[in-house]
Amino acid sequence: MGKDKPDLLHGTLTLLILKSLEHEQQHGYQIARTIEGATNDVLKVEEGSLYPALHRMKQRGLIKSSWGQSENKRRAKYYEITKSGREVLHRETVEWDKYASAVGRMLHSS
Repeated sequence: MGKDKPDLLHGTLTLLILKSLEHEQQHGYQIARTIEGATNDVLKVEEGSLYPALHRMKQRGLIKSSWGQSENKRRAKYYEITKSGREVLHRETVEWDKYASAVGRMLHSS
């Protein structure tokens, strides 16, 4: 694997974005840093993946956005999780936990 950070598994980026927005609205750069920080920099979120995912999530009604001012006084689009997004976060977290547990059992079986 080397020093390169692995690509996010298909479908997990939505879940990670929703989790990062669970307690507060954030702009795109903050979302990426939240994910990277929470995973001890194991997962890296590239702009080329993040912004299309945010757009798709907004179209699905999982998040909403509004313009605001960032901590460095620049105009930024802030994203906030919706009720529908919270439902998906809960449901997908349960599914992810099952998946991770199953993979763990397989990897640690004799």
